[in-house]
Amino acid sequence: MSSPLLARQGRHLQRYENQLRLVAGCIPYKLNGNSSNQSGDLMNSVEVLMIGSPGRQDLIFPKGGWEKDETACEAACREALEEAGVRGIIKGVELGHWVFRSKSRQGTCSLEGACKGYMFALEVTEELDYWPEQSIHGRKWVALPQAFQLCRYEWMREALCSFRNRLLPLPELPEPSNFCMVMPAPAEPAIALC
Repeated sequence: MSSPLLARQGRHLQRYENQLRLVAGCIPYKLNGNSSNQSGDLMNSVEVLMIGSPGRQDLIFPKGGWEKDETACEAACREALEEAGVRGIIKGVELGHWVFRSKSRQGTCSLEGACKGYMFALEVTEELDYWPEQSIHGRKWVALPQAFQLCRYEWMREALCSFRNRLLPLPELPEPSNFCMVMPAPAEPAIALC
């Protein structure tokens, strides 16, 4: 029998930047091989994994403290494993970063409880039957459009928009107009395996 997975505890290794607690998280996703999607519509064939919290009906994506002994990608993968029980591959760069208040400090005006969160897309390769925070965080696969409705925080909806835009790039225009600039796509960065 393998040893049980344990979640990290405490904040003695926690990273901070200008009084902001640094956190990392991800949007775990999979392509649904549903044969009823005859149109080839990628938007409707993507499912994202969201997690719940005790006593709440809305959902969030796995995220948590980014610690000094890991990269942001490693922290995002660790949080996905601890909170949602999934492993996967992070392809590319972060979806972005957002400054927000922790849930316990939503109503305060001080810097205390302020976080800077880095989000990534995690292509799920393994879904575990048991995971460290299973009793705290239930998980639910939802269609991409539904995720926007269920998401608790506006900053997470913005991360979801960034994910959708990376997954579903806008079609190329035949000619640039005077109100838009066509930028070359960035080079594909290294792939991180979690």
